Amino acid sequence: MPPVLKIVQAGDPVLRRRARPLSVDELASPRLRELITAMRDTMRDAPGVGLAAPQIGESLQLVVIEDPPELQAPLTPEQRAERGREPVAFHVLANPELVVEEAEPVEFFEGCLSVHDHLMIVPRARRVRVTGLDQDGQPVVKVASGWYARILQHEIDHLHGVLCVDRMLSRSFMPMAQYQRFWRSRSIAEVRAELGISDATRGTSGP
Repeated sequence: MPPVLKIVQAGDPVLRRRARPLSVDELASPRLRELITAMRDTMRDAPGVGLAAPQIGESLQLVVIEDPPELQAPLTPEQRAERGREPVAFHVLANPELVVEEAEPVEFFEGCLSVHDHLMIVPRARRVRVTGLDQDGQPVVKVASGWYARILQHEIDHLHGVLCVDRMLSRSFMPMAQYQRFWRSRSIAEVRAELGISDATRGTSGP
């Protein structure tokens, strides 16, 4: 298996399927160990803060997550605080189940490795609780808020055939270059006002 895998893009049917769960025996298999390593390396190469197995063509309930300090370096301390963004060490989640603990929506621009070079404003729950298995098949519980909660919701959506474009404020969808040119330093309230975004312009939510 190559160290860096191809990331499939929106339109590929694998991104719209509900992924199947993994058994503990499967997680212990050489194939899954190799897949996890390849997913980690692919995520880091992109670079991204998370990657779900359907994004590399495998319809499995498996995600890898990592938000290292170097990816946060372009943000000011104020921006990191606003997003609730703290470093997250590399970890694996299999068969994750997510429960919303604080449903109040928080809006920020978000990207996806399967919607290449585009950003959009996506409302996400403020705080979530996730249960699942780690890469050794051991039960784990993750309680997260801020940016880590956003990452968890984004990646677990992939396992249910849901993309961030399904949840976005549709008028905010744009190429990365346009975000950098016009909106990077603007608040979400300013972006909403400038682009004429109302609740009625939100994309249709997935399951």
